[in-house]
Amino acid sequence: MSDTTTLHAGFAAKIHAMLDALEADGALPQGVSRANVTVEPPRDPSHGDLATNAAMVLAKPAATNPRDLASKLVEKLVADPSVESAEIAGPGFINLRLSRGIWLQELAAIASLGNDYGRSTIGGGSRVNVEYVSANPTGPMHMGHCRGAVVGDALAALLEHVGYAVTREYYVNDAGGQVDVLARSAYLRYLEALGGDIGEIPEGLYPGDYLVPVGQYLAKELGERYRDRPEDEWLPVFRAEAVAQMMELIKSDLALLGIHHDLFSSEAALQAAGKPEAAEAWLRQHELVYDGVLEAPKGKTPEDWEPVELPLFRSTRFGDDQDRPIRKSDGSWTYFGADLAYHMQKAEHADALIDIWGADHAGTVKRIKAAVAALSEGEGKPIPFDVKLVQMVQLMRAGEPVKMSKRSGNFITIADMVEEVGKDVVRFTMLTRKPEAQMDFDFAKVVEASKDNPVFYVQYAHARIHSTLRKAAVEGIGPSDGSLDRLGAEELALVKEAAQFPRIVEAAAKAREPHRIAFYLYDLAGAFHAFWNLGNDDPTKRVILTQDVELTGARLFLATQIGQVIRNGLALLGVDAVEEM
Repeated sequence: MSDTTTLHAGFAAKIHAMLDALEADGALPQGVSRANVTVEPPRDPSHGDLATNAAMVLAKPAATNPRDLASKLVEKLVADPSVESAEIAGPGFINLRLSRGIWLQELAAIASLGNDYGRSTIGGGSRVNVEYVSANPTGPMHMGHCRGAVVGDALAALLEHVGYAVTREYYVNDAGGQVDVLARSAYLRYLEALGGDIGEIPEGLYPGDYLVPVGQYLAKELGERYRDRPEDEWLPVFRAEAVAQMMELIKSDLALLGIHHDLFSSEAALQAAGKPEAAEAWLRQHELVYDGVLEAPKGKTPEDWEPVELPLFRSTRFGDDQDRPIRKSDGSWTYFGADLAYHMQKAEHADALIDIWGADHAGTVKRIKAAVAALSEGEGKPIPFDVKLVQMVQLMRAGEPVKMSKRSGNFITIADMVEEVGKDVVRFTMLTRKPEAQMDFDFAKVVEASKDNPVFYVQYAHARIHSTLRKAAVEGIGPSDGSLDRLGAEELALVKEAAQFPRIVEAAAKAREPHRIAFYLYDLAGAFHAFWNLGNDDPTKRVILTQDVELTGARLFLATQIGQVIRNGLALLGVDAVEEM
């Protein structure tokens, strides 16, 4: 099976071929759906290497007993030389043990495929747009943006690895009121750079020092031209210049994390191109937008509240508790209205859309998915659309929460984080929990040299392998596949763990869950450390046995391939595999 990167998929294909034979023999009716047939490792490794529920799933439509059908399938399985044993368990599950040679072939496959071990073509070149980060361009990237940035980037890399054509997109929110606030704040720093005394930053403007160099840049570029001019003259200029400067800052911050986007889409450009109007016209044509009055706010109605007729999207048709406006009373677009048009634009160039959002946007998911479904179906091209919600990260220092406030200019930036603990620590740590789970990021714990620190534990496994290879080289011994038959049960258990990698990669890609790779790497690192530590109690279990060059070569070959799998997994997460620690 060395010609495939997915041993498990290869055995699934074998079992389906055997089911085809049972159909041909009349033991199974023709055309019965096998959608729910699984072939995967059992939860308890003591039960075997693989298990299948085929007999359980197919017995009813075949009008037969599951164990009877299982016995017919077992007859075919045991005739396969790659199957060491096949046993029926419980009401009709089948547990398989694969031959020793299969695992040694897979070890050789890791060596021959190298960096490509774990690659797949399940994406088939399908175009996927992954939009992530998309922070307002009003300041540097801070930790509020970091987790979603890492999750989105790792997901994009994972999808590319399994054969999707991925576009990494950043949506620049440069059309809202916050951009006017940015422009006014930048204008103040511009006056300061020209020698003016601006005093204390007025309430409502951004006070952060990160705008000082922006003001200096604008003073150098524009000179005195706008010093005493009315706001309506300088605001459009300063809005465009300040956004451009902030986006350069954001890009440089993201680059510190190894994150680069393919496409930056401007909300202002979207609106200038009339995309929201086109979306509204289509929705009206299909009676999904109508002019109506929003219900009064629940509870005590504000004194200044007045019923206003607005264009409303029929989001209640899709499970929302009320219909949602796509325009404000002044005619400008709501966030929801602009988002509709933006997703319509993305769908023109993609076969599927994935958005990475902060968990505070959870209330918007259902209505935007409904609107995108309506728009794409209306265009005759239904677009799968998935939203991944990412919880905020609680920063800790010495066990105490670190408070942030973007308005006060007091916040921990991504640049601060990378400078203090390093890119790899930040990226790997952000993927050590499911995105929807709360996370604490403790500056002390993430650099701790212990098993409880996943990034250290995984990188140490890789470094330990390279240290072992260096020590063996001093003795004149290198990795060799010439005596792999000398490997014992402990070594084969490690091979079996490594062989899970392609299956985990495909499963993670299908589920859109890159954190599964981090979880797997921690388990693989743990298996290697446990194997390596066997030699502490039993000298014959040490990797390097100078008195037995053949066995040492085989164990070094095994260790080298474990290192290869760790490297491949870390690459998907955007983390370097260090060789020394």
